[in-house]
Amino acid sequence: MKRYPKLHNAMWPGLVGKGPDSEPPIDLDTMLDLTAAAEVDGVKFDGVDLFLSLPHTDIDSTAGEIERLADNIGKRGFVVGSLVAPVWAPTGGGSAMGSAEERHKFITQVRKACAIGKLLRDLRIRKYGVVRIDSACGPAEWANDPVGSTKSIAATFREACSVAEDYGERLAAEGEICWGGMHSWRRMVELLEMVDRRKTLGFQADMAHTLLYTLGYNAPEDRILPENYDWREREKLDDALAEITHALRPWMMDFHVAQNDATVKGSGSHDKTGRHCLPDDPNGKLDIPRAAGYWLRDEHGNVTKAIEHMCWDGCMFPNATMTNAQTWNNVLRTMIGVRDAHGWN
Repeated sequence: MKRYPKLHNAMWPGLVGKGPDSEPPIDLDTMLDLTAAAEVDGVKFDGVDLFLSLPHTDIDSTAGEIERLADNIGKRGFVVGSLVAPVWAPTGGGSAMGSAEERHKFITQVRKACAIGKLLRDLRIRKYGVVRIDSACGPAEWANDPVGSTKSIAATFREACSVAEDYGERLAAEGEICWGGMHSWRRMVELLEMVDRRKTLGFQADMAHTLLYTLGYNAPEDRILPENYDWREREKLDDALAEITHALRPWMMDFHVAQNDATVKGSGSHDKTGRHCLPDDPNGKLDIPRAAGYWLRDEHGNVTKAIEHMCWDGCMFPNATMTNAQTWNNVLRTMIGVRDAHGWN
């Protein structure tokens, strides 16, 4: 049995899409318990990735509160991996291409997240992982001035890199079509190259989001698969995934196993975002272990060992699905399949 990469579950699906206009959030203890209960042939999750925002974890937590958080996670046999910095305006942050005040709020949230990350390392509950960021702005805003917008985001990200380095942390930018300047694979590469802090800023590859890169939602000029693509033509999909991973794999610092049915929500030309699916969804377009190999192996088929853990990411599921123990056994089985195919000892 292969031991690496370690298998983590994301805690934020208990929060994302929940709230006054939807179902109640699922508290952190419940998410931890559901994760701890999952088991497939004696294999369990190794750890969790955290969203540093209430009602899970307050970004303004005291050292004592973080120590209690570490104890709470550790008593279940888990470690902590990557952390999501709450860089968006509704959670106290601001647009990375916004006003000086907005950009200051963005940087402040990154600083707080990195401080928590360092404290968790000092507490020996966290030995690997990154702090995840994005541009905290939409493609429509970005499109008003593509050149100037990308330059502004890059400047903010460079400042964020300097902050992260002060705490011994690394940042990973999440490639998702709903983030301005990150909404296409070409624009994502352009931004990373413009920031040019390869040791500190990398790419977070989420299989659900990067699949949508191939279809050019929000960036039709960068689509790879043809319009009205027939999903039975697997060779074309393989070629598209190979093209995207060739460009972005060298930057990858964090990896999310996920499934997607290639549909989006939202309307207009610049405000679409994707949907995660359960791993066994019959409408899922990815052969998950096969597609994961494009990220976890190089062009010669060698395992890159670029990550120490990988995380399942699946948001927007009903609470009834989230609290069903079988959901997490199915997720864990999928994660094990990816590790069996592309892991190492």
